[in-house]
Amino acid sequence: MKVFMYTLSTCPWCRKTKQFFKERNVKFDFVDYDLADDEEQEKILEDMLKHTSNTTFPFVIIGKEVVVGYNPERYQELLNKGGKK
Repeated sequence: MKVFMYTLSTCPWCRKTKQFFKERNVKFDFVDYDLADDEEQEKILEDMLKHTSNTTFPFVIIGKEVVVGYNPERYQELLNKGGKK
């Protein structure tokens, strides 16, 4: 199952989210919004708004589902759901 997230390099919740997936050996890709250039930041916000009206970090996409904010219970639920297919 594909896991992708938009994060902030300085956000403790974003670091906890990355750690959650690392501890479970779940591969993920991420982009640190605050380290991106202005053009990339604009694209990131547009992408986030395609999924939801919430632009809070961390912004995690697991499969086709979006989880906004640090929510390990929901991450695990979606990972389990994806593993059963």
